[in-house]
Amino acid sequence: MEENQENQQEKEEVNANDELAYIKKQWLYKTIVVIVILCCLIGVASASVTYYYTINKKNQKFVASTYKLEEGEKTTAKGAISDLSDTLSTFAEIVDDQYVGEIDKKVLVDETVKGFIKGLGDDYSEYMTAEEWEKYQEDALGNYSGVGIVMMADDNGYILVTSVIKDSPSEKAGIKQGDYIIGVNGESIYKVDSQEVSNKVKGEAGTDVTLNILRDGSETLEFTLTRENIRMYHVEGKMLEGDIGYIAFSTFDSGCSEEFEQEVDKLVDSGAKKLILDLRYNTGGAVDEALKILDLFLEKGQIELITQSASGLKLTTSSQTDKKYNFDNIVIIMNQYTASASEILTGALIDNGLVKTIGEKSYGKGIMQSVFRLLDGSVLKLTTQEYNTPNGTKIQGIGITPDYEIKDENTDDEIDSVLEKAESVVKGEE
Repeated sequence: MEENQENQQEKEEVNANDELAYIKKQWLYKTIVVIVILCCLIGVASASVTYYYTINKKNQKFVASTYKLEEGEKTTAKGAISDLSDTLSTFAEIVDDQYVGEIDKKVLVDETVKGFIKGLGDDYSEYMTAEEWEKYQEDALGNYSGVGIVMMADDNGYILVTSVIKDSPSEKAGIKQGDYIIGVNGESIYKVDSQEVSNKVKGEAGTDVTLNILRDGSETLEFTLTRENIRMYHVEGKMLEGDIGYIAFSTFDSGCSEEFEQEVDKLVDSGAKKLILDLRYNTGGAVDEALKILDLFLEKGQIELITQSASGLKLTTSSQTDKKYNFDNIVIIMNQYTASASEILTGALIDNGLVKTIGEKSYGKGIMQSVFRLLDGSVLKLTTQEYNTPNGTKIQGIGITPDYEIKDENTDDEIDSVLEKAESVVKGEE
């Protein structure tokens, strides 16, 4: 009986041991499975973390290089290039590894350089490809096919018509100085670069282009014009009542000074003893053209301009020839778009005591650009100098305040109250 009990007890202990072994085996199996799953998850997570870390490490490098300078802190171009080089190198690696499209090397380089120059924050500095430079030169020389509009970007985001070329499709259609171009061929040009708008307007002679125009702030008009080969007139002269000669400038682009001298000679031959120079909407052009015109009015050696370079070097420019013209009185008409070379001419004549001014305060562009041409034909137009008038008066951001302030608000083409006032001043009646 005892033996049977002992056998039974042994069997129970064996069964208990077997059950415990089974439980241990099941626990071990589950543990192994969990470990395997965890290892897989850790492996995936590790790969993700490694990938994320690799990309994030590059991003950290990018952030460090781009935001190395505190906001408002200044640097040199070389200092910026050091940071830019790291950033571009990092992006180039990512693009090479991840980008699925094709890369046009020339476009990539051109757009990168354009972005760099745009980053200067200077509206007057720009990089142009060889093709863009050629078109820019065509505009300056007036040798192009288009509709005969001189334009500039305005603060409102649209394009201001600063002048309409004589006998052009625009003049014949009735487009006016002071109009705004708000669309080309039905597409808005809001905040589109003025050179890009110009390229849209220009085209092969005989083809059509439609301009959407805003006039007087409220009236919208549409003009469909046929492009023609344009002959650019920089100046236009005429005799007014009595002995008053009148010359209106559109720009100071290449050839302006020669045309000006020819027009003034005609006026003098017609009996002009007084002269009105109309610089309204004249946004400038080549400084050399303005200096050549000043040579005609100033005695040899009289100061025309004072410039200062980035290094602080000051240079004084003086008249190079003997004075040619002697008018009893000269009056300059200007407005808020009278800028750059127009202000150089005006400031020099004021400081040398030769003119009275009338109209609105001028624009205030007292900086000059130099052109650097690369071997591939591309061009960097860069602001390199600031100028002051002969008396040292600063122009940049300030402008010139006229002797007689009067705003041109006439909408009647037959009436020009500012010009009428100018006639009174040049006659000595004011």
